Amino acid sequence: MRDKASVKRLATVEAVALAPARLVYSVWIALAFLAVGVAALVLLALLPGVARRRAAARAAARAFFRLAGMPLRVKFLERLPPGQCVVVCNHASYLDGIVLAAALPPRFGFVVKREMAGVPLAGVVLRRLGSEFVERFDRQRGATDARRVLRNASNGQSLVFFPEGTFTRTPGLLKFHTGAFVTAARVGCPVGPAVVRGTRRALPPSGALPSPGRIELEILTPITGGPATPARVAAELRDRARAAILAALGEPDLTCCADTARPPDRARAKSARAS
Repeated sequence: MRDKASVKRLATVEAVALAPARLVYSVWIALAFLAVGVAALVLLALLPGVARRRAAARAAARAFFRLAGMPLRVKFLERLPPGQCVVVCNHASYLDGIVLAAALPPRFGFVVKREMAGVPLAGVVLRRLGSEFVERFDRQRGATDARRVLRNASNGQSLVFFPEGTFTRTPGLLKFHTGAFVTAARVGCPVGPAVVRGTRRALPPSGALPSPGRIELEILTPITGGPATPARVAAELRDRARAAILAALGEPDLTCCADTARPPDRARAKSARAS
């Protein structure tokens, strides 16, 4: 058996040998994203109606993944309820939103952190797609944003949330915020848990160069709340959705126990494998 030093040297040699190819691929990804992004932006500026613009964005996202050598597989899309629902998904990479835009029907809008509104290209695209921006750090403004999201959901809007609110370099599932589940409980619609795999490797949060490879989105069995107060239903939906996603994801729980409000268990997280 090779000792650890030999394995480390071999990995270093392989990394150096592959560096030029990785760099060329990264340039290609950047050019593909720019080309598809500009084309999508033109279409979004010209097309009337949010549904048409979302359909165009869906086609553009799928085109990007084909150009990038990241084939996208969607499993069990038929599990999505035909009516209004709230989709919640784990978050591992900046690619996750593009994955869900490519995979889900145009009836879904996205709830995203307000910081994205200031990103030059992304902010314009998200606005044209009818996305909802939510403040995470200013409690008063966050409450106002939450009421607006709930009001729009009450009009029948189906929404997509990343309930972790962010992603980290450490693989695993963070605590879930309750906004998505309060919305579902208040409007009385089911929650559709979803799991995205492969995006952490394709575009690592660490800032490493992107890599080609398969990306997968799996829709899990929808969850409905029982007869209780909205607050209790929201908590039940949150816990059940998180448990289902954690079981299907194959990454560790970055909280120390079932209480998702507890701080992450950093020691456990260090042993996690990448998706």
